[in-house]
Amino acid sequence: MKTFKVAIVGAGPAGYFAAQALQNSQSEDIKFSIDMIERLPTPWGLVRSGVAPDHPKIKTVAKVFEKIATAEGFRLFGNIELGKDISLEELESMYDAVVIATGSSRGRKLGIPGEDLPGSFSAADFVPWYNAHPDFADVEISLDCNEAVVIGAGNVAMDVARMLALEPSELDTTDTAEHALSKLHTSSIRKVHICGRRGPEHAAFTSPELRELPKLEHTDVHIDQHQISEAIKRAEAQGELPKDLKSNLEAMQAIAEAEKKGHERSMYFHFLATPLEIKGDGRVEEVVFGINEVNDGNVKATGETFSIKCGLVVSAIGYQSDEISGLPYEGGKVKNENGRISGRNSYVVGWAKRGPSGVIGTNKSDSTDVMKLLLEDLKEPKSGSDVEKLLEERGAKIVTQSDWEKINAHEVAKGEPHGKPRVKLISRTEMLGIK
Repeated sequence: MKTFKVAIVGAGPAGYFAAQALQNSQSEDIKFSIDMIERLPTPWGLVRSGVAPDHPKIKTVAKVFEKIATAEGFRLFGNIELGKDISLEELESMYDAVVIATGSSRGRKLGIPGEDLPGSFSAADFVPWYNAHPDFADVEISLDCNEAVVIGAGNVAMDVARMLALEPSELDTTDTAEHALSKLHTSSIRKVHICGRRGPEHAAFTSPELRELPKLEHTDVHIDQHQISEAIKRAEAQGELPKDLKSNLEAMQAIAEAEKKGHERSMYFHFLATPLEIKGDGRVEEVVFGINEVNDGNVKATGETFSIKCGLVVSAIGYQSDEISGLPYEGGKVKNENGRISGRNSYVVGWAKRGPSGVIGTNKSDSTDVMKLLLEDLKEPKSGSDVEKLLEERGAKIVTQSDWEKINAHEVAKGEPHGKPRVKLISRTEMLGIK
């Protein structure tokens, strides 16, 4: 029997699904020893630090991750940073294969004047701030304005807008970061605008997310009925509507037609609006948009503009991968061919491979496909030194699966008296102190 050693860098959905695919491919002839290396003391990636706190059902996938993590031959090396505690070259020499599953954590820039004014943020900073990511706990977010603008037409933009537009008491029983919850409770924001460059038919929202919006108890959601009708006409002119698009447009139409209850809090969708400039004297005060139109399926500027007065702007227009030394990058992701990285025994899965697209489940099929290629490439197992010994010699403070289970239990216990699923720790020191 052959036992192959595989290192997976990144403990998010793509990493766990890669581990699961390897575990499922074991046989009497082949076994896998899997070491998962994660920069943070806590695993689960975007399931912990990206999924909106008011969507707890999505986080139940963590139960699958825990099953994978407690299977024979799996080890977690939390609090270990690639490039700092160990290099990619060292991993490649010690393992039969290395899987890069580091995701995309850097927000794309708008590239417009005023983008760097105080009060202008990327969702790549804002989302981990309200999700208790230790690297973003100190981000200074001011919610002392009446209106906020979210730029983007995907689920991340919708999550951000919803978090800002909800009655904060609706978040009291969630795992929203304590510092963010405190800020949201004193927020002055009552109107949130979601602005997308293209038409409703091009939006990357998913229909289940859209269908939840009319059900919000304390927030009215507005979509221009005319914009949706025109989008449906344009889409139908292209032929039969794909199922997802039809469902999306129907969900938007339902929002447009839903009765508005006159709530103090509201969300507004603006399509065919390109941000041109963020204005303000010392901080964000206004966003100027160009009005677009769709001609023959192409989005074009009309030359007309409108503006929204606001004190907060969050851009959610996509993510790029933080670059790992030694790896080739192109278009904000690792340069690869179907997950293979040319000239080395490393592979890439998830957002680091394909860019920020799809939902959590998309990573399962993606990781499974790449692991099939990895299996095809394996020949004879290497005999190399153990990474644990090397890291201990370097004085690294490793968070094992057992250590993480103690941190997890501590957070869950802290949340129970308050009816929360957990109260997340944000201090690395505190996390490392729980043994």
